[in-house]
Amino acid sequence: MADVTVRVWRGNAQGGAFHEYRVPVEEGMVVLDVLHRIQAIHANDLALRWNCKAGKCGSCSAEVNGHPRLTCMTRMNIFTPGETITVAPMKTFPIIKDLVTDVSFNFQVAKKIPAFQPRPPDAPDGSWRMMQEDIDRVQEFRKCIECFLCQNVCHVIRDHEGKKQHFAGPRFFVRLAELEMHPLDTGTRTGLVKEFAGIGLCNITKCCTEVCPEHIRITDNAIIPLKERVVDEHYDPVVWLLRKVLGKR
Repeated sequence: MADVTVRVWRGNAQGGAFHEYRVPVEEGMVVLDVLHRIQAIHANDLALRWNCKAGKCGSCSAEVNGHPRLTCMTRMNIFTPGETITVAPMKTFPIIKDLVTDVSFNFQVAKKIPAFQPRPPDAPDGSWRMMQEDIDRVQEFRKCIECFLCQNVCHVIRDHEGKKQHFAGPRFFVRLAELEMHPLDTGTRTGLVKEFAGIGLCNITKCCTEVCPEHIRITDNAIIPLKERVVDEHYDPVVWLLRKVLGKR
């Protein structure tokens, strides 16, 4: 057992500061274990979110040494011995208390995305026929645990408050891609992707992909294909000409 110095941000929406704690650390511990030990030994009122402690609920998101991470999946042995570890709340979202932030923006966006709209079954027994490659394509997007780390690092949401209400963010581009690319879905959401989701504001820096704990290729497999669909639907000159000539979409 060795001692480690941890700086944890303490405060609320009105302000706060980093408080330093010295706690014993054992082999196999993760940052969340250390935060729980701080609660037990030094600060019973330290506020933090967590649920599964298995990297599947997305609740314990925070910034550890400046890097957005799940604290339950960040092992202490990745840090240099003697290194001071800094734990701060996600920067993009309003602070409620200590490491707990108000992520309600994300749930408000989620309510505005139309649900899955399946086509009628194509078999007498009420089942559907799908190609395995189509299933594999959307299965990746179902891995999202809604930790909102991708939303946290997105510069449009973080740095441009005026555009925030017109931009859904990478987590919801994943959701929209999941629906748009599903072989059974009959809905068309390119207009929603263009206007409400504001995909044109994304400049594909891949910062969201880099922090995803489920290793979803958000930029390559969700955002770029959605951008291509929007361009085909709204900006392709050949499609525009055909619509003019045929008088229909």
